[in-house]
Amino acid sequence: MKRMLQLTAFAASAILVSGCNSQPKAENTAAASSNTTAAVAPSANDPVSSAESAAPASIAHNASIVTMDANGAVTVVRKGSNGWTCIPDSPATPGPDPMCADANAMKWADAWIHHKTPPGGTVGLMYMLEGGTDASNTDPYADKPTSTNNWVKTGPHIMVVGSKEILAGYPSGPSPDTSGPYVMWAGTPYAHLMVPIGK
Repeated sequence: MKRMLQLTAFAASAILVSGCNSQPKAENTAAASSNTTAAVAPSANDPVSSAESAAPASIAHNASIVTMDANGAVTVVRKGSNGWTCIPDSPATPGPDPMCADANAMKWADAWIHHKTPPGGTVGLMYMLEGGTDASNTDPYADKPTSTNNWVKTGPHIMVVGSKEILAGYPSGPSPDTSGPYVMWAGTPYAHLMVPIGK
């Protein structure tokens, strides 16, 4: 649940900082697809290096960096120039979970956070090259594992959100093999493609 609160602040902050940014440049997106090396080794004491570790250096170095304290106060640590927003690992979650998202992914995240229907046909990307906190594969709002909510563990990955069409042909059962691409939250408005990726 604390990660949900952090994402809420993340979405709100990203809207603020991305309003000053252009959409991701074609060369940045192309570079990201060919460079899957995280920007820098993460540091628990350095929010910038932690946030930058979530995505390829070609994206992370020019992204906005946003943090949030225990009371939910948001700080824009660095204003970016490429339309991406990154947040560092949350100390309140058990695993490393820094993330970077483009502007379209932030629209999707904002809809998820506020229990609204995501915009259709607005494909977005999120990077989590350090991995992600374990989550339910069937309940978008679960905050702990139960005997029925199909908790999954996923290592470094990217998420493709905002497109129902892209999900066709990928496994969408409640207990997927997380070593390959699979659909998370299938059957909900927040279904998205999880793509495991090497660092």
